[in-house]
Amino acid sequence: MTEAAPVPDASLQRLIASLLVVRASGHLLDGQRRYPQWELANGELRSLLQLGVGGVILLGASAAEVSLRCRQLQDWATTPLLLCADVEEGVGQRFEGASWLPPPLCLGQLHGRDPARALALAHRYGRCTGREARSLGLNWVLGPVCDVNNNPANPVINVRAWGETPAAVADLTRAFCQGLQAQGVLGCAKHFPGHGDTSVDSHLELPVLPHDRQRLAAIELPPFAACIDAGIDAVMTAHLVLPALDQQRPATLSKAVLTDLLRGELGFDGLVVTDALVMEAISRHYGAGEAAVLALEAGADLVLMPADARAALAAISTAVASGRLSRQQLEASADRRQRALDRVSRQEHPTGNAPELLEPDTDLAQTLLELSLQRQGGRVGAATTGGTTGGINLIRLESCLQAPQAVPQLPAQQLPAFQGFRAVLLEPRSPSPWSDEPEAPLNLAALGEGPVLLQLFVRGNPFRGSSAASEPWAQAILQLQRSDRLAALVVYGSPYLWQSLQAVLDPRIPAAYSPGQMPQAQGLALQSLGFGDTEAGHGAGDGFTD
Repeated sequence: MTEAAPVPDASLQRLIASLLVVRASGHLLDGQRRYPQWELANGELRSLLQLGVGGVILLGASAAEVSLRCRQLQDWATTPLLLCADVEEGVGQRFEGASWLPPPLCLGQLHGRDPARALALAHRYGRCTGREARSLGLNWVLGPVCDVNNNPANPVINVRAWGETPAAVADLTRAFCQGLQAQGVLGCAKHFPGHGDTSVDSHLELPVLPHDRQRLAAIELPPFAACIDAGIDAVMTAHLVLPALDQQRPATLSKAVLTDLLRGELGFDGLVVTDALVMEAISRHYGAGEAAVLALEAGADLVLMPADARAALAAISTAVASGRLSRQQLEASADRRQRALDRVSRQEHPTGNAPELLEPDTDLAQTLLELSLQRQGGRVGAATTGGTTGGINLIRLESCLQAPQAVPQLPAQQLPAFQGFRAVLLEPRSPSPWSDEPEAPLNLAALGEGPVLLQLFVRGNPFRGSSAASEPWAQAILQLQRSDRLAALVVYGSPYLWQSLQAVLDPRIPAAYSPGQMPQAQGLALQSLGFGDTEAGHGAGDGFTD
């Protein structure tokens, strides 16, 4: 007679499940998922929530639909949920119909000129984000980014950072946190202990930060200390190796980083959440179950986006049974999670049609765009904008996870200024525009005749690096100038690309830079150059999805 297998401890299983945060689409239907490799189907999602999974991270859909989705998820769950999103640039960055704000680096630039105004706007940025997140049913904002972007070659932080110096980032993220907390929403400082000086994207590879402990204390750690001092609710880990602290494991899986440094030296007693464990910096080196166990061993409380949620549950259960993880440690993590939930539990979810009445803060977005707009040269002439000569509206769009489905283009037919201009879109799926000539890299014969308005949408992009930034745009601008065909240049996103192109740009050529990539930013930039009376709300062209 065979011995029956032991019955799993149901309370332990629910305890373990409460420490997982899984990914779901903001859309209600399975067929609407944009990233099914990461976003669970509704059947599996509902099953996991009924097992006690404690959190969901959402991406995509309209603000009104996400509000319904949050209610649906909470109805499926057997415990109050942490409902979060990466809304670093306002809720409209992920969910259409809410405020999509210029990226935080614009305030880092303003901080150097007018610190008091920058701090006031950072606080307002936090209030706007918190208010709109709460109105949708989200109770946790995965921001601010506390990384000091002191490396222009950083392919993944870039404009997501609040500045390029520790002082600016510390001041601005503290102000953002205070604004967010005033709206009754949890915040999350990321990516500890600092991802700003890497030249490798941890979504794709495992970066190494070779700095010593003194350098970390001087540059990377001050913004996190400032947010901890301001009462930040959570800290997210970074998938990078710091040999000065741990030569074997990345920060997400390192006790020296999470327990000794974050808990011990910095005194943080809130939630420690991993960055997504599906990122290749982790998943390429560790199995889904082992990564989850190692993260908890290191001192993390919550496991975000394990590559396989059920494998993570099983591995953690086995680790407890073997003594590798203690139940007491998991209960301490669950207590931290509950304390965080208690801080936002008094904020009720809106009822009725409130989400549909959400009013985006266009005034805040406009103020930030106007303060961060840079331009040089003159204005485009009547011969270019009058519609008689024709020309090319050449747009390089670097598709990325930061943008919602309606990526801006403002195509020619929607702008009176572009009568006679033909829109040519270059994005990752487009035929290559490049020739084999280093000094004449653009295939002008394929593009056609006429003056060229060159618009470059380029920024640090998770999972993609900065492919467009590495393209020969400086040589292309020189080529267009030699043939007297460059009518104007606009760069949206990376200030580093803009700075590099200024070095080769004829100062008489109309040119502008905006950190924003939304239609509102494009309308303002083009209008500043004299391209007609553009309207900021237009321009969601067809087909521009990841």
